[in-house]
Amino acid sequence: MKIIAVDPFYLRMPDITAAADGTQDTLLVRIRTDTGLEGWGECDASPLVSLAVYCCPMSHGNIINIRTSLIGETLDSPEDVLRLNEKALRNGLDIQQIQHAYSGAEIALWDIIGQKLEQPVYRLLESALGERAYSNKGTSDIAHPKLPYASVLFGDTPEATYRIAAELHEQGYRAAKFGWGPMGKLDEANDIALVRAAREGMGTEAQIMIDAGVVWGTDYDTAYQRAAAFAQFSPTWLEEPLAPDAIDAYGALAGLLKGSGVTKPAHGTGVPIAAGEGSNNYRMAEDLIVHGGIEFVQIDAGRIGGIVPAFQVRQLAEQHGIQYVNHTFKSHLSLAAALHVFATNPDFNLLEYPAAGSELSQRLVTEPLQVDSDGLVRVKELPGLGVRVDTEAIRPYLAPVRIEVGEDTVFEPADF
Repeated sequence: MKIIAVDPFYLRMPDITAAADGTQDTLLVRIRTDTGLEGWGECDASPLVSLAVYCCPMSHGNIINIRTSLIGETLDSPEDVLRLNEKALRNGLDIQQIQHAYSGAEIALWDIIGQKLEQPVYRLLESALGERAYSNKGTSDIAHPKLPYASVLFGDTPEATYRIAAELHEQGYRAAKFGWGPMGKLDEANDIALVRAAREGMGTEAQIMIDAGVVWGTDYDTAYQRAAAFAQFSPTWLEEPLAPDAIDAYGALAGLLKGSGVTKPAHGTGVPIAAGEGSNNYRMAEDLIVHGGIEFVQIDAGRIGGIVPAFQVRQLAEQHGIQYVNHTFKSHLSLAAALHVFATNPDFNLLEYPAAGSELSQRLVTEPLQVDSDGLVRVKELPGLGVRVDTEAIRPYLAPVRIEVGEDTVFEPADF
């Protein structure tokens, strides 16, 4: 079959705030074929910047837009997806946001191939990318359930954080991550109060994760002090205390934690470091794993270039004996793509689950991935990604974009 259309769609809420809430707008990508099959993907990046990567006029042989690379190409097998990935990224070599933008198209390609072959994406991945070299856990034919951790922002105060946590506990969540907001913006006492509130609201049996939102930059000493202070609340991890590219600082922090015993305090609960959502290519994630000393690597398939590079980082995590976790603070279209990446590894058992977000993100697919009665989330045993975009529900959020260069129309939106 042939690719006949690659259509990006910019959707947004009526009002955009400065909150660290990536669900306020999004870029969807639809790919259509001459057989009538179509696939959808979602990018987690600045939507209009990403949209430009789909339509920018060619500057030279290293700046060729994604639509030009894909339209007219043959798409019949997983091998074609790998071939097209290489072509699109090579053609866009000098487009700085190419991996972010291409993520949506790459996910859509897998969605189509899964539908064509009548297989869920996770069953196609390991055969396409080679047998899992670093683990004998699980098989490519079995998807294992994951424990969802509700992913939310800290409240503006410890009291507000407690209320958020108590509500999540009441809803039955056995794990929750609290991030950004005022964390690191005031003083140590306030940071500790926020974490204490999260723990008290969730109860002693639940897992809590703390996302510092890169607030300490390269200051690994402060990050170490906070990790030591937070240890009394038994967090599963401290996430992104430092900037995404602060590899040396991450390595120094890991050395301090291991050398001091903070990772294994007397009460038996460690404070591992998690990071990786800012990795927009495989090499950035590899650097964090190999040189940054992290113990949880968190990858966003909508940022790193799609499902294939996310799967490759999963394999690297298996090799190094650390945990792979998805980063998903978008819709259940992104969540479905993320889950297929590591569904077959039973040891990677945590799933970032968007528990809050805009109406846009909540309405984007027709049948979201539900938390089952046992508190776990399972991949849908359906062809492709297993979810479908609800075009009528999200039509009110469509923001028309038209780009003209001189007398030429470079981009105008397609219809749903």
